[in-house]
Amino acid sequence: MRVELLAVGTELLFGDIVNTNAAWLGRRLAEVGMDVTTSVVVGDNVARIADALTVALGRADAVVVTGGIGPTQDDLTREAFAAAAGVSLERDPALEQALRDRFTALRRDVPEMNYRQADLPAGATSIPNPKGSAPGVRAEIGGGVAYALPGVPHEMKQMFTDTVLPDLLRIGGQPACIVHRVLRTAGMWESAVAAALADQVERLEREGGVTVAFLASGGQTRVRLTAKAATEDEARALIAPEEAAARQALGTAVYGADDDTLAKAVSDLLKERGATVAVAESLTGGLLGADLSNAPGSSDTFLGGVVSYATEVKHAVLGVPEGIPVISDECAAAMARGVRELMGSTYALSLTGVAGPAEQEGKPPGTVHVGLAGPHGAEARALRLPGDRTLVRSISVVSALNLLRLHLIGS
Repeated sequence: MRVELLAVGTELLFGDIVNTNAAWLGRRLAEVGMDVTTSVVVGDNVARIADALTVALGRADAVVVTGGIGPTQDDLTREAFAAAAGVSLERDPALEQALRDRFTALRRDVPEMNYRQADLPAGATSIPNPKGSAPGVRAEIGGGVAYALPGVPHEMKQMFTDTVLPDLLRIGGQPACIVHRVLRTAGMWESAVAAALADQVERLEREGGVTVAFLASGGQTRVRLTAKAATEDEARALIAPEEAAARQALGTAVYGADDDTLAKAVSDLLKERGATVAVAESLTGGLLGADLSNAPGSSDTFLGGVVSYATEVKHAVLGVPEGIPVISDECAAAMARGVRELMGSTYALSLTGVAGPAEQEGKPPGTVHVGLAGPHGAEARALRLPGDRTLVRSISVVSALNLLRLHLIGS
């Protein structure tokens, strides 16, 4: 069954509010095997909403609309439904009385415009809203079905789960089962991951059965394998050989799957070896330590850290020698040695560099040095990272964790 999503609200177009509803609905619909083909945002204008709805229903079997069913003048989704269907709006006495009872119970004086929420396009039915005052709308238009739900997420989710999804399943028949398997990688840019899997992706495009998507974020790339079949077991059976092939092609870049985190992977490796880690951070200001401490079981492996943001702290607390550049491999290695000795840990990681926006010591933003100290001694790696301050700091944390992970697995 083909389903399109239509979000209504000028505030979404202006970026005042992020459309999280579409992401949630997309996941829920995909879980039951429905094909979400298009997601559109349109502003608060009756003609544009009606046009977008008509176009969507010309392509899909059903459209789920969020937003624009409140009581104010800019809530125009009901009017747009009526325009798309070529019918008038009619006041539903039962809905009007339910609204009156609700407001009476709350002891509120309610403007007459609030009763607009009791208007329905002729022939449409209402969708109960147990968490709010705005009932939804279900309307059959042009051979398809459209649902109007509130933009308020907690109201929308309840109404979709209780009413819309069961109705879609009834209309669409027995759903297929969609299964995802996500491989998580670090240390390879998205383009390198895609290149490593190019032959496999090309083969799957010919054969069908399993699709591959690449999702890059914060210095990591996820490889999502997806299969659709009649049952979950059949879908997993399709994915299993493709996952094995992808793991072989990507090698040590793969650190986990699905909900695994890089920090948890590092923590598990340390625990297996009876080892511990400490951190010294400059440009990341504690993000590396926070990531490590977020991993379940990290109290067995993570001893603590020093945020040596100021140069004086690097000298006084970590024993970094005077005179060496702060933005250098020498400084990163010295920071790692210093915090390892201070904390008594098996291993230590350090980060120093320039997150931006300005240069430091003549080095451009994105210049980062990662240090690693352990029983083998101390070493450092120089990196040149892309992006703004937030992205540079994020990738720096990933780079440090991955350096230790690769060392622990002997790569």
